[in-house]
Amino acid sequence: MNIIGTNIISSLGFTTNENFENVKQGIAGIKHYDVGTFDLPEAFMASLVDKERLNDEFSAAFGRDAMHCVSTELTDLEKATILSVFLANKEAQIDLSSEKTIFILSTTKGNVEQLTINNEQLTMGNQKDCSLFTAHCSLYLWHTAELLADFFQNPNTPIVVSNACISGAAAQITAMRELQTGKYDYAVVAGVDFLSKFIISGFQSFKALSPEPCRPFDKDRCGLNLGEAAATMIFSRVETRRATSLLNGAVRNDANHISAPSRTGEGSFRALFSILNSQFSIQKNEIAFINAHGTSTSYNDAMEVNAIVRAGLENVPVNSLKAFFGHTLGAAGVLESIISIRALEENLVLKSPNFIEQDFENQINISKENHFSDKKYFVKLMSGFGGVNVALLFERS
Repeated sequence: MNIIGTNIISSLGFTTNENFENVKQGIAGIKHYDVGTFDLPEAFMASLVDKERLNDEFSAAFGRDAMHCVSTELTDLEKATILSVFLANKEAQIDLSSEKTIFILSTTKGNVEQLTINNEQLTMGNQKDCSLFTAHCSLYLWHTAELLADFFQNPNTPIVVSNACISGAAAQITAMRELQTGKYDYAVVAGVDFLSKFIISGFQSFKALSPEPCRPFDKDRCGLNLGEAAATMIFSRVETRRATSLLNGAVRNDANHISAPSRTGEGSFRALFSILNSQFSIQKNEIAFINAHGTSTSYNDAMEVNAIVRAGLENVPVNSLKAFFGHTLGAAGVLESIISIRALEENLVLKSPNFIEQDFENQINISKENHFSDKKYFVKLMSGFGGVNVALLFERS
């Protein structure tokens, strides 16, 4: 499926180009946040979207008309999602209100930061009150998806993909399948997650957060950094001028553990095997790079190394973008695919920041510096809680 428009809103910028140029220059958006941020008792490292800029750019894009089809005040997460779709469509130039366009929302937490506020409102007030009911509904992912589609006056029921960290990649496979039915001409995949006390404290309870910038695949890695982002990809089933397409994708669930990945990389390996041994028959020496999940946690990185080696891809350059953006949860699969697409189109393999040395029993080819490649394929890997795994195969025409 052809990719005709993209956008990224993150700590590194509000356009795909702004984000990609910062990544090429090695600029990371991860910063230290003191005790008290999000009312948390511990400091943490993260990548946060500039909310003042978000509100300014949203107002500049939509002005007084921003509320023309919504009945409640928009959250920052909703504004970021809407703005990202709007900016992606500046490139794609499709009719977002058409019945031939389907919206797909990828998120893991949605408006969970509103949970305490809205529950207090409902406890204190009459639950039949329309405004309180609307506020309560904003907690649900289906409501966020419907708000997004309604904002652009789209008549179709939007699809929500919420499957842990693979959500953004799984949403792209969903888009591909929807377009293959012939019912739609275009699919808008929007991935978004913003941080909150609930989210950060959850990862802190796992002892999964690094007190310093994360180091994917490095022997001294000690955890991940979280991040915020909204990212959009617009897919078309008709021929377009865009140079890159999503060729194939596979989801494989190994159900190894509720939070720990398979030590052998079973699910990830099976997803890789599926996309490389399909009707497209891609040769391993044709792959420019693998953009890994690369969370910088001990078990995830070791698992991906095992999956890559088992698939016979140990010589293919591997990178992770988590040290630039942090782990952006439901946006990660979309954001990291977009950056990797831009790299492929510029014949570039991006470095994996903060990596120095690996200590795995099996060794893979971690990209230490940006370098040239004229190969026309790349692989995107994602894995998540519950033993879920995705592999995507992209092609540059």
